[in-house]
Amino acid sequence: MAERLQFGTFLAPFHRVGENLTLALQRNLRLIEHLDELGFDEAWIGEHHSAARETIADPAVFIAAAAERTKRIRLGTGVLSLPYHHPLIVADRMQLLDHLTHGRAMLGVGPGALSSDAYMMDIDPAEQRRMMHESLEAILALLRDDEPVTMKTDWFTLRDARLQMSSFTKPHLPVAVTTTFTPSGPTAAGRHGIGLLSVAGATHEDFARTWGWAEEAAAASKMPIDRASWKEVIPIHLAPTRDQAITEVQDGYRRRAY
Repeated sequence: MAERLQFGTFLAPFHRVGENLTLALQRNLRLIEHLDELGFDEAWIGEHHSAARETIADPAVFIAAAAERTKRIRLGTGVLSLPYHHPLIVADRMQLLDHLTHGRAMLGVGPGALSSDAYMMDIDPAEQRRMMHESLEAILALLRDDEPVTMKTDWFTLRDARLQMSSFTKPHLPVAVTTTFTPSGPTAAGRHGIGLLSVAGATHEDFARTWGWAEEAAAASKMPIDRASWKEVIPIHLAPTRDQAITEVQDGYRRRAY
């Protein structure tokens, strides 16, 4: 019997400049409630700190609120920008969220998308990918290892670190790394045996190579990797006809584009 195709939503979210942000956030929460009622499988919520359009500063806080309003939909950080946080705090908070959601939490990670975020924290954008990989290695060690973790980089230190709670989800909550069209994300997914979150669509010529990069890294590190853990983000609008679909989305598309 074939597995059912799963559906979710990637909620940055985008808010129009000038709208009431309190109402916008409530609308985001109500949307996830509605998706849960419709039987959607998951929702991913982003982290941003500037630009005034993607206004959720802490997806974990938002997920905790959404979890209290929903019953079955899985809720992921889409994504948590690792260079902005100490890895022990990330792992410990997500472990807590794993329990609060009864196993519905997912950890999606990335280097950080907005250079304006990095600028305010005096982080060199050229170093963000390296920092993400270092933090991801530390987080997975904290989630997976029974022994205390010691690790030192130029921006964080772990000294005999361990998590104070065991995981609700066994062996630990799902972890995925973001990718666009470079080998960095797929290589990290394959190396660590975690999921992959493609956030830039499927039309780029390098998209077909994405899973191959993950498989190559998995083979080199001898880690198992499952293609079912690959999430692909694409915009979809359904209508009875193509012309009707274009008519229904064109006003909103123009507002977003301009």
